[in-house]
This record gives sequence, structure tokens and C-alpha cells, in this order.
Amino acid sequence: MFMVTPASFSSLPDPGDLGAAGLQRVTERLSRTLERDQLVQTSLDQLRQRFQVDRVVLYYFYCHWRGQVTSESLADPSLSILGSTGADECFNDTYAERYLQGRVRAIADVTTAGLAPCHLDFLRSLQVRANLAAPVLVQQDLWGLLVAHHCQAPRPWHPADIDAIQAAAVQLAQAPAVQASCLPTP
Repeated sequence: MFMVTPASFSSLPDPGDLGAAGLQRVTERLSRTLERDQLVQTSLDQLRQRFQVDRVVLYYFYCHWRGQVTSESLADPSLSILGSTGADECFNDTYAERYLQGRVRAIADVTTAGLAPCHLDFLRSLQVRANLAAPVLVQQDLWGLLVAHHCQAPRPWHPADIDAIQAAAVQLAQAPAVQASCLPTP
């Protein structure tokens, strides 16, 4: 689910100012949001079941390389990181550019992958041992990352795993409900 923040309400019109057309626009926007959230959740659930991992999340970028976990599928509720904002100081233009190029990052063991210390510390704080991340590119922009976490032990990622997470990212990026979430509101 996408997190509701006070900023979420800033673009909503005052209910007293709504006419029939305004109410229709708000209803359509809510419907698209629910459709998008359901599609994201279904994708996360399917990936987690397919990979048999502890957690699959959508890390949504709300500002220039700033984001947070807005949806998750969990093997155990104690593994929740919903709302986590990540190690933004580690995610810079270099990382972003790689994901904008379509890079999928498969790390079988975060402790031996030679990660930057801030990235490794961040993953350790989330109990991550293996990580698979694919970009969700909407209109040539990095909308989010689909990320699978295995927390119990290292885990090798197979070519079929990489193909599956890439396909799910493309499916999300092409979904009308996701495309509509990138359009300016009237």
C-alpha cells in the first residue's frame, strides 16, 4: 500500500468546492489508486511465492532519488519494513543511472558482495542476506524498485529469477494505473 501523508491531501480539492465534475475526478483518482495498489500487491505476492523468499517490496521514489517502501509481501509479519526510507545517502546519481539503464542487481550474499559500507550497513539493518532488485521505469523515469530479500541465509539467484522480476517490473511500468499515477493532477 502507498503511505498516506499530509502531502497526499494537498492536491485534493476542498470538498465544499466540489461540483459533480470535481467529485467524479476524485472518484476516478481513488479508483486508479486502488487499482494500482492491488496490482502492486499481487505482483509482490506472486514474486515472493515464486522465489520462496522472506520479503518482496516496492521501493517507490517520491523525489529525486528519495523514496520509501510503500508495499510489501512478507513470509512473516515480523519482517515488515513498510515505510522504511532506505539509505538515501548511498543511492546517488551513479546507482540511479545504472537502474535507469535497466540494470538488475542480483546479490547472493551481501556480506561478500563488496558493497559500499553504507549500503551493506543498511541491508544488514534489514536482516538481508541476499538481494535481487529490478527497476520499474515509467516514461523513462525511475518510478521504483522491485526488491526481493532473503533474510535467513545467502541465496543464489538464477536467470529465471532475474527474468521473473524484470517481467514483473515491466508489467507494473506498463499498467495504465501506474502510468496514470505519473500524470499531473488537474
